[in-house]
Amino acid sequence: MTAAALHAVHPESYVESIRRFSESGGGALDPDTVASAGSFRAALHAAGGACAMTEALLEGEAATGFCGLRPPGHHAEPEVAMGFCLFNNIAVAARHALDSLGAKRVFILDWDVHHGNGTNDVFYASREVLFASIHQFPLYPGTGHLAESGAGDGEGYTINLPVPPGSGEDVWLSLVEHVAVPAARAFEPDLILVSAGFDAHRDDPLAQCRLEAGSFAELARHVRALASERGVPVGATLEGGYDLAALASSVAATLEALAGNDGPRSVEPDALTRRAVEHVSRWWPVGV
Repeated sequence: MTAAALHAVHPESYVESIRRFSESGGGALDPDTVASAGSFRAALHAAGGACAMTEALLEGEAATGFCGLRPPGHHAEPEVAMGFCLFNNIAVAARHALDSLGAKRVFILDWDVHHGNGTNDVFYASREVLFASIHQFPLYPGTGHLAESGAGDGEGYTINLPVPPGSGEDVWLSLVEHVAVPAARAFEPDLILVSAGFDAHRDDPLAQCRLEAGSFAELARHVRALASERGVPVGATLEGGYDLAALASSVAATLEALAGNDGPRSVEPDALTRRAVEHVSRWWPVGV
């Protein structure tokens, strides 16, 4: 990863501040986000790994990819570290695809249980990226309302799909099948990226959703089917996941689904999905 790729999302002054903070021994950047002496180097490798995966995907070396990165990235805003995140790995990778790898349109699906506020903000006024986030609400960081839909030229290119605590597989699948995927199909992306957090698992200690490892496989099948239909690659970067057994089984199930040929499971739209369809249909042909 070049400095230019990182600075396309994070200003040089911010990157330098994280370097100095880390190399001076680190400490707490906020109540949730701690850096050590090695954190700057680790964060560079994480963002660089996402860029390397994107290069492999768009240069035809692979049709699918997965980056098991730490630290995660989707909470990192251009000049703010938060939520365990220093640099926004998936935003840096998407920007690199657009600036240097020939992509014209990138679809990012964020299925971490927390709203991807950093990615949301990076592309909020852009038509080059369609960003869709499914997340529990209310929950940290407190953003991601349905009405937050982009600004200026990017109005409609941000799709926030909050779900209540206790939401299970059918709720998540309904939003993917009837809102996120149809919008992405109309967007016609050259590349699909997933902020793959696994903290919506029922065993995760930081949230209250009710997914299983197999639920993430179903989400991945919807994404892979869209990628196959479009003839474009798909890559995922690891975000949250704080029960190690649930994280391991969910990652394995996702990898198998991305590499497999099974079709996605279809579900009927529920009331939550119908409200989302009503809102998002202002910009995209979504729904049934």
